[in-house]
Amino acid sequence: MSDIVLSVENIWKQYRLGVVGSGNIREDIARWWAGMRGKEDPTLKIGAINNRENLNSEYVWALREVSFEVKRGEVLGIIGKNGAGKSTLLKILSKVTTPTKGHIKTKGRIASLLEVGTGFHPELTGRENIFLNGAILGMDKPYIKSKLEEIVTFSGIGNYIDTPVKRYSSGMYVRLAFAVAAHLEPEILIIDEVLAVGDAEFQKKCLGKMQDVSGQGRTVLFVSHNMPIMSKLCQNGVLLKHGQVEIISHIENVIEKYNTEEADTTEMTIQKVTLDSFQKTPEELKNILTFLSVEFYEKRQNNVYATNEPIDFLIKLKNTKSLKNFNINVGINRIDDTPVGLSFNQADISLHSPSIFEVLLSLKEHNLSKGKYYINLSLSFGNHTDTGIEAQDIIVKVLFFEILYNDMAKKDMITVWSQSWGNINFQNTEIIKIN
Repeated sequence: MSDIVLSVENIWKQYRLGVVGSGNIREDIARWWAGMRGKEDPTLKIGAINNRENLNSEYVWALREVSFEVKRGEVLGIIGKNGAGKSTLLKILSKVTTPTKGHIKTKGRIASLLEVGTGFHPELTGRENIFLNGAILGMDKPYIKSKLEEIVTFSGIGNYIDTPVKRYSSGMYVRLAFAVAAHLEPEILIIDEVLAVGDAEFQKKCLGKMQDVSGQGRTVLFVSHNMPIMSKLCQNGVLLKHGQVEIISHIENVIEKYNTEEADTTEMTIQKVTLDSFQKTPEELKNILTFLSVEFYEKRQNNVYATNEPIDFLIKLKNTKSLKNFNINVGINRIDDTPVGLSFNQADISLHSPSIFEVLLSLKEHNLSKGKYYINLSLSFGNHTDTGIEAQDIIVKVLFFEILYNDMAKKDMITVWSQSWGNINFQNTEIIKIN
């Protein structure tokens, strides 16, 4: 018996911009008659690409020639930029919409969580919607009853289970919808980005549940822009670009390809950014402490560093009044905007008059994995744990750099620090010049 539970065969999906359906009865009849005879849709126009920045046709192909297979128990990540066709593909797999051309073959029940509230009747209570969704999945009432308590406990909605779901917040909707989809044991579970609505604790529960589902021999298709989660959860991945399959491979290869393409339009060779020419509001100009420039202390080609190699930043600042003990807060993000670490660095100094000065920060023992990154910076006074912290200046995506491995043979032995959120270790905060 084949282990393939989902087969996507040459799927195409076309939309006509600005209208619902074909737009007129003649085209609708022509499309229907062609379908009855097993012929291709005569209204299609071949050649349009799903590039929403350059549309020169009233038709757009959301998907083109998409083909792949998913095995039983596999967790497949579907990755791509906004507009790449991910959600359209999931809607076709969930049978919310039909493909213009191509075929989907599945074995077993499919449960999907595509948008907040999908599959729920707003006038029914949470309890009633559990039974409704179970019935749609082909479950009988005794079986749904046996799962009811487990679903309610997992969702955490407790006393609200007999409240109409139209009264639920978006987070409650998602928690209940995921609990229903995961606990009624479909053979294929399809999850879109909607889990981002939930809080961190619930997201952790969801990821654990999806791993359990996979371990029980059921299949999961997962769409997310959070690459560390994709890396942790999925075995393989599909990268979509302009509605077409760019690569199908192990998830790490797909993520690397995605991150590389994300960085293609980013200038990685910039080594210094001057900020004193920025247009600032009168409120910002009143700040006591502001950035003037940020640069790499050591100039090197393409800003490339090895894993755990120190990265030094030279930051020029301007103060308009006397100050003492300010903070330079540094955030590191992957090129896909996933945050990987944050450091609060207190400069224990006193400046008694207005001045321009430079501070050297050294990023050490970071264990950043292979990939491309950028930094965000902010200035503040006070303890970062205080609720009354006062921000002075903030700049984002100010410098970009790339991490490479020293020894590729030891790649799997390196701690992938960038797959979790935490504090980055900055050392050697040092004032090196005061004008």
